[in-house]
Amino acid sequence: QVQLTESGGGLVQAGGSLRLSCAASGSIFSISAMGWSRQAPGKQRELVATLSSTGIRNYADSVKGRSTISGDNAKNTVYLQMGSLSPDDTAVYYCHASVRTRPNSGYLEVWGQGALVTVSS
Repeated sequence: QVQLTESGGGLVQAGGSLRLSCAASGSIFSISAMGWSRQAPGKQRELVATLSSTGIRNYADSVKGRSTISGDNAKNTVYLQMGSLSPDDTAVYYCHASVRTRPNSGYLEVWGQGALVTVSS
């Protein structure tokens, strides 16, 4: 079993920044990619950023230029640094990872429980 544990959410003032962390633990053979999605109240879940094990980064247009996703393969950890926050960034942020638990198994998509980020105006 694989678990993702997020940290770093909370209340932030508009214009500020935040750093979210996510650590994967459990029966992990390899991880092909980790990322972050978010879901604002009354809206669909949105993919925010992804980071592959080879270092390829992708960002949603809504956060591009003010966000950085980084990771530590050795620690199975991914981070999301976001700046110039606005109330539109208020959402529950979910960490996710594509994980292989055995050498010959397929990849499972694992999700964290979410971290609430509230941006006050």
